[in-house]
Amino acid sequence: MTEITLQGIQDAARAFMENSPLNTIAELDSLQLFDAPLIAAADAFDPLFTKLKEKEVVGPQHLMPQEWLEGAKSVISYFLPLTKRVREANRKQGVAAREWMYGRYEGEQFNNSLSNYLVEFLESAGMRALVPVMDSRFSVVNRRSNWSERHVAFVAGLGTFSLNRSLITAHGSAGRIGSIIVDVAIDPTKRQYTAIDEHCTKCGACILRCPPLAINEQGKDNAVCSDYLGRVLARYRPRYGCGKCQTAVPCEARIPRVQASSMSVNR
Repeated sequence: MTEITLQGIQDAARAFMENSPLNTIAELDSLQLFDAPLIAAADAFDPLFTKLKEKEVVGPQHLMPQEWLEGAKSVISYFLPLTKRVREANRKQGVAAREWMYGRYEGEQFNNSLSNYLVEFLESAGMRALVPVMDSRFSVVNRRSNWSERHVAFVAGLGTFSLNRSLITAHGSAGRIGSIIVDVAIDPTKRQYTAIDEHCTKCGACILRCPPLAINEQGKDNAVCSDYLGRVLARYRPRYGCGKCQTAVPCEARIPRVQASSMSVNR
């Protein structure tokens, strides 16, 4: 078996992004969707995976890494930051920019292609790898999935949650997330935070940006947000999206400020 490091995975992902035509939208004047990814790893036995099964976190339906892949030892999580051009287009008020909708729809197609490529890369090194959200067992019931990419990314050390429930990473919250479970131990990334909302300043900018008024000081109403996205999809099918709460806000492309929080991951 060839030894695989997180840096090796990062290099493979970057090379794929640079050469994949799926990261460029020709009809939008060669729009590049994503910048280089952020990649982190979590121990598949991290106690926080068990915590995700709690009702107030994700729920009992959330599967452990070992339930997805027998012999799982590590979980690789990555964040694909949307480019400045995509983000700038979506800073205006009103319905989502065309560039943003491509980032949501074609961007997820690219995300899936990257996951498949990384699985092949990892399997060629002699390990087994699985992408939960592309597995036949993946499901979403009542807006709750059995594998939450955002929560997995939190466990892996990629970022913490915002008021609007986006994940704020070192490159902000505007982007897509993916993850892969492997049966080989990869050195886990050290979490640089202890609270679930440590990167959020509670500035309220996302509240003012939300078209359907789904966000308030207590958080986001997922049902209101989802209903709005459904209306956008009905009009612009197959593309859709919003992302107003992730653009023209302090956490669009960076961590605005680290603050202490009473919402500890050990609660």
